[in-house]
Amino acid sequence: MKTLFLAWQNRKTLFWFPIGRLTFNGNKYEFVYTYGAKIAQSEHDFQLLYSFPELDKVYTSTELFPLFSNRVMRRSRPDYKNYLECLNIPEGEDDPIAILSRSGGRKVTDHFEVFPFPEADENGLYHIHFFAHGLRYFPECAIERINKLQSGELLYLTHDFQNPYDCHALLLRTEDKYNVGYSPRYLVHDFFQILGQNPELVKVHVERVNQVPTPLQLRLLCNITTKWHEGFSPFSNEEYQPILPRGATQSVNLLIDSE
Repeated sequence: MKTLFLAWQNRKTLFWFPIGRLTFNGNKYEFVYTYGAKIAQSEHDFQLLYSFPELDKVYTSTELFPLFSNRVMRRSRPDYKNYLECLNIPEGEDDPIAILSRSGGRKVTDHFEVFPFPEADENGLYHIHFFAHGLRYFPECAIERINKLQSGELLYLTHDFQNPYDCHALLLRTEDKYNVGYSPRYLVHDFFQILGQNPELVKVHVERVNQVPTPLQLRLLCNITTKWHEGFSPFSNEEYQPILPRGATQSVNLLIDSE
């Protein structure tokens, strides 16, 4: 089972909320809203998605829903191979879920992002990839430093507790004290849990730096590796939990049409 979450950003407050969960079992896609959607609805005026108009339904389809498929570059595009290189995805492993997991599926025309549910490997290690957030707010000297980062270079998570927009923000910092981005907000809760257990076990590395003309949102690809501590479960807080119909599971089979 492959699992992705859909996040929505309030552009006024810049807060991110996980508002939905997409799963794929190899045959069928399923989408449900999460309790993050209720929070965003009541506190930040989030409007339910046109394709998923009811909060407590389970939506299923044998094809990837347009909301997500429209965020995956077509293989027929002449720049498709370069796109895979930017994401550091080998050819042959470029299924839509893998692309969405790595790219985030961000578009300039809306306020959504996709991210994967992390899983422990056979050695009990937690792995996840993400692109550094917030680079458009950084000075040119920081962007110049990012462009000089090397694959495998170690980065440090630093609590930006004076951040006026998010007191839980985690900066990515180089050994020579340059701030080079932020951890995505949807990872912060889990990162604080892991750092609280043993910060020495958390390792963030540069996976790849994509040079100009790659947009800033795809500039710095990072990966994090750490040990799971006993009792830790990723994305376990309420906003990630699915909203299901009362009583029995109820499904809505969707026709695949334009988003």
